[in-house]
Amino acid sequence: MKKGANVVFLPVGMGLGMALGAALGAATGDLALWLALGVAIGSGLGVALMGLAGVAGQAKEKEKGKDGGDTVHVSDGGASSASASDANCSADAGGCDGGGGGGD
Repeated sequence: MKKGANVVFLPVGMGLGMALGAALGAATGDLALWLALGVAIGSGLGVALMGLAGVAGQAKEKEKGKDGGDTVHVSDGGASSASASDANCSADAGGCDGGGGGGD
């Protein structure tokens, strides 16, 4: 899929939303409300379709081996690694929370 091919979904979604909004507005007698809602819903639908097209395009590129090999490394903040001071935790020192205040 070309880079700019998913841009077409926004105007198409807005157009469909305006058409649906105009039809509902004429049927209910509140054209201003339904036209505005149609544009809003159509814009949201167009953006969602653009996102889906982008995801599908990335999946096709990855399938073909054109993926750049971008890897995202996620860290747990070091929570899974134990330090040497954790091995020496005792209740007299306040436990392993480092709060002190242990007893005799």
